[in-house]
Amino acid sequence: MVTREGLIAVYMTASRKNGTLYVGVTGDLANRIYQHKTGEVKGFTAKYGVSRLVWYRVHDSMVEAFAEEKRLKKYPRQWKINLIEALNPEWDDLYLTLNR
Repeated sequence: MVTREGLIAVYMTASRKNGTLYVGVTGDLANRIYQHKTGEVKGFTAKYGVSRLVWYRVHDSMVEAFAEEKRLKKYPRQWKINLIEALNPEWDDLYLTLNR
């Protein structure tokens, strides 16, 4: 069994397919997405219902992860959509597969 708990990751969540996007970084992906889903994370993601994990990339260090997060946030929306759809064309909620 491969688990994604505790791994450093850059991730994107969405409200729905082609919906509102959020880019974040975390040292515990499964727990962070759970927080988004339960509304523990106040602000943008709670306000717009951005809790579907649609893309993530694991990193060896937080320095690498923060650098990628900064880059992603600067990219145009369509570039982010293309990145998501290259790996997750149906925009499935990848949270459901994290602990498999």
